Amino acid sequence: MQLLLIHSDYIEYETKKETPVAEKIDESLKAGRLEDALTAFMAVEKADEANPGETVEKAVSEIEKVAGQVKTDRIMLYPYAHLSSDLSSPKVAVRVLKDIEAALSEKYEVKRAPFGWYKAFSIRCKGHPLSELSRTIRPEGTAPAAGKVEASAGKKEEVVSEALKAEDTAKSYWRILTPDGELHELEDFDLTPYPKLQDFVNYEISKSRTVEKAPPHVELMRRLELADYEPGSDSGNMRYYPKGRLVKSLLENYVLDVTSGFGAMEVETPIMYDMNHPTLKKYLDRFPARQYSIESDKRQMFLRFAACFGQFLMNHDMTISYRNLPLKMIEMTRYSFRKEQRGELVGLRRLRAFTMPDMHSLCEDMDQATKQFMQQYVLCISVLENMGIHIEDYEVAIRFTKDFYESNRDLVTSMVKTVDKPVLVEMWDTRFFYFVLKFEFNFVDALAKASALSTVQIDVENAERYDISYINAEGKAMRPTVLHCSPSGAIERCIYALLEKAAMDTEEGKVPMLPIWLSPTQVRLITVSEAHLPFAEEIAGKLSCRVDIDDRDLSLGKKIREAGREWVPYVVVIGDKEVEEGTINVTIRAESEQKNPKKVQMSPEELNERIGAETKGKPYRPLPLAKYISLRPKFL
Repeated sequence: MQLLLIHSDYIEYETKKETPVAEKIDESLKAGRLEDALTAFMAVEKADEANPGETVEKAVSEIEKVAGQVKTDRIMLYPYAHLSSDLSSPKVAVRVLKDIEAALSEKYEVKRAPFGWYKAFSIRCKGHPLSELSRTIRPEGTAPAAGKVEASAGKKEEVVSEALKAEDTAKSYWRILTPDGELHELEDFDLTPYPKLQDFVNYEISKSRTVEKAPPHVELMRRLELADYEPGSDSGNMRYYPKGRLVKSLLENYVLDVTSGFGAMEVETPIMYDMNHPTLKKYLDRFPARQYSIESDKRQMFLRFAACFGQFLMNHDMTISYRNLPLKMIEMTRYSFRKEQRGELVGLRRLRAFTMPDMHSLCEDMDQATKQFMQQYVLCISVLENMGIHIEDYEVAIRFTKDFYESNRDLVTSMVKTVDKPVLVEMWDTRFFYFVLKFEFNFVDALAKASALSTVQIDVENAERYDISYINAEGKAMRPTVLHCSPSGAIERCIYALLEKAAMDTEEGKVPMLPIWLSPTQVRLITVSEAHLPFAEEIAGKLSCRVDIDDRDLSLGKKIREAGREWVPYVVVIGDKEVEEGTINVTIRAESEQKNPKKVQMSPEELNERIGAETKGKPYRPLPLAKYISLRPKFL
């Protein structure tokens, strides 16, 4: 079944003409109107024929949940075949609609528009964040869903964790938390001044992760020769060309450098684990992700979806004193694997194999854990800022149990004050997962889809599960509190965010570019003719950065345009004048406008000093391709 739920000021309809499958109705059903109602447009599908009763039960549950959230006791049920191209038989559809009507009528004022009639209708949507929601309902076993799919035709079972099932059914409360510490009901908070937050709220509450078209970064990652889909692999596994590998490597090294300075020890753990290992089996059911499972020597194995259990198994075998706490370890997991659903896979936004910096901190107690949590929150802001992703570029989600929030309001409020803007809050009455508090920084792209970047979580389960302990000052073995932290989120998603941000900058009339330290080519020297190559070589020798030379036999205009399409931050044209004067004329992309390049005359030493200042403190790798453009292959 497909559901479209609209919280409306009013909904009214009038029947016009019956179709061949129209149900027989009396006069009372030929027209209807409800004020301040939740309108449920619905299409019953073939899959629902397998278990109509279960479809009814799930549909009623969803409608009741949303009715409670929008605080209405009036419901209009409206059959709407246009929501699906795979409709059930009319007989099943009418039965399901009538059963839903009967079930809801016990608690609500319900009207139902008739099935199989052409109808004219008018509706006015209220326009708050919960006023437009969509849901897909499937009886168990009719499609991949939360739970194990039965093996058939030689296919193996898909392993889906209990936590992922809980994520679909967990009842949560959504609020907006402002820097003054006030919690606001979604429908009472004006999101108009915060359009990105509005998009994020809609994305989170709708739970619609399917992507209908490719976002702008997909074209950019190809045109810039960074990455592409790999047809020879599973969906969601990418190939990275030399420029893309350079950018990934720089980001990876930067995160490792920062966390090393933060006191984290770098480790490495396996990518494959025994699914029947007693502690891992329990953890699998506590992590909301789908796993890849494989068979090795008659043992059922799974590919890791994070570095958690590898580090926890290591912690279990360690001797740890209270003096060592907080104890931090990090791994750059190339790769972590999650069997995301196919409709959600797109470009670098959501992958099945990704690189995740995964840091875990063992803390003495909850007091030390909350202090570390706030320090790591600030660390994450700094990491993204230095990557070129600023506070205004992402939205914050903070998720917690009600008990934890009531005991730690000051901590949560301080997080909001730090970013100085409203954030989305999700609160649970009961803890469904291993954490009691987490946050994510969520980038909202050009298609209004959100993707989590940095995150930190306070874990209250896994020290016990993995038998991790430290010796306190009295010589007694104690359980630590664990923090999970990814300072940047998946490295691929950082590239996605930078490309999407650049695409949005272009739409606003700005000149798109990557940060200087991440640009595959930092300076391009364009020679007017072959006679100018020796001077270009001389200039290149004075620059301590990634510099290449466009020596191709092309027009000067075409070379300059191509440098622009590659987002080269500094472009130098070398002709007779430059050779004679010994200076260079530099086009500075960061200071240019569309169709209005900024050109500055300077010495090679001045350019070198400028780039050095802009890249100070960031990792460096040499040029990933041949210095002469004429010697480079084309990847696309």
